[in-house]
Amino acid sequence: MGTIATPRFAVSNRRYYHAAKRLLDIGVCLVAFPIALVLGLIIALGIFLDSKGPILFIQVRVGRKGRLFKMYKFRTLHNDNGPTGFDFMQAYIRGEVGEAGSCGVYKPVANRLTRIGRLLRSSSLDELPQLINVIKGEMSLVGPRPHVPTEVAAYERWHRRRLDALPGLTGLAQVNGRSSLPFDKMVRYDVEYVERQSLALDVRILLSTVPSVLRRVGAGCVPVALQLGFWAGSFSPFA
Repeated sequence: MGTIATPRFAVSNRRYYHAAKRLLDIGVCLVAFPIALVLGLIIALGIFLDSKGPILFIQVRVGRKGRLFKMYKFRTLHNDNGPTGFDFMQAYIRGEVGEAGSCGVYKPVANRLTRIGRLLRSSSLDELPQLINVIKGEMSLVGPRPHVPTEVAAYERWHRRRLDALPGLTGLAQVNGRSSLPFDKMVRYDVEYVERQSLALDVRILLSTVPSVLRRVGAGCVPVALQLGFWAGSFSPFA
């Protein structure tokens, strides 16, 4: 799969860039709201009928400059916890684990995915509730994907550079491999985005996200964070 070239120029006034980025976030959310509302209601009904448990998966994530926030997703797993996710996550960040079956760096948990969860993950529709996080200013449409506190605690020093931007629904790493990337390569894409971010790059990433999702690159894998599974109502860090 090809990569998106990033423009090698600095934004002359970072303040204006962030203001324009915020306007883009709000504008896209407002335009998408009617469709997102209808889709969300249909998905919520499907989750309710498909398996026991809450509609939403709510989890503490680390945002810009290390600020904690509660991130929303549609629940895609049965409401039970896997015992080995934490150890795998630690090894993954240290670079000791490069692959895990057909899902690359993420452990497959096909036996825990609900029927509708399989569809939501392959289409990335499980991320739809994060539009709420975007409206609240906790996330942006484009930026590094947010990690949970336990993952961030295991970062090497250079990994923390990715915390200099608002986390996003999609990002440079997502359009260049999604969940199939080794951890360090994913972080390198995130750091590259932080250093070169611009409104033009944001738009290009947004436009590249749809074909990336349609090709299902890196789809069907469940991040370690979600395997540990702290469900709605439990805001202890991590998965």
